[in-house]
Amino acid sequence: MKRNYWPLFFIAVFSLAFSMIVWTIYSATKVPVHEDQTFLKSYQDLKDNFNDVVTANEEFNKKYDFKIKINEKELALIMNDLFLAQRVIEKKSQHKDIFKKGLNKIVLSIVDKKSLKQIEDVDINFRISRPTNHKNTMDFTNENFKNIKGLKVLNANLPLKGNWNITATFKVANDTGYLYIKSNAY
Repeated sequence: MKRNYWPLFFIAVFSLAFSMIVWTIYSATKVPVHEDQTFLKSYQDLKDNFNDVVTANEEFNKKYDFKIKINEKELALIMNDLFLAQRVIEKKSQHKDIFKKGLNKIVLSIVDKKSLKQIEDVDINFRISRPTNHKNTMDFTNENFKNIKGLKVLNANLPLKGNWNITATFKVANDTGYLYIKSNAY
């Protein structure tokens, strides 16, 4: 009598496939999941209200002259980096090499366009984080910024070289400005 081994082959393939599915699920549950908080909002809230964020930035720029200086590089209230991949930033961005490993000086200036006076009463939510994980996320508020001659000054220590993001909101009265910068520390 001749033996047929095909049923054993199918059982082996099915067992291997099933064990790989179980292993994949087990491995995926062990990896930490970090929720994206661009503009310090949940992903769902940003998705639902993105047009409001863009409009708020336009209104903020109409009323106030906003400048942020990071290690002598001056930038405006921007969020265009939100649409770029980190690889593009590394190769083509104007924001490349803004940070350096170690101490970084960040200076904020918000001037009312009508009165030309420096705005000192600003509610600041400022986050510097790594795009890959939340182990090195640093949150700063008004208390962390020193007020020097009407300018808001922050000294931030970046412990690692590599890619970093700035996510921030600035609230003056009823107006909110949003900032998003992708860069790297060298």
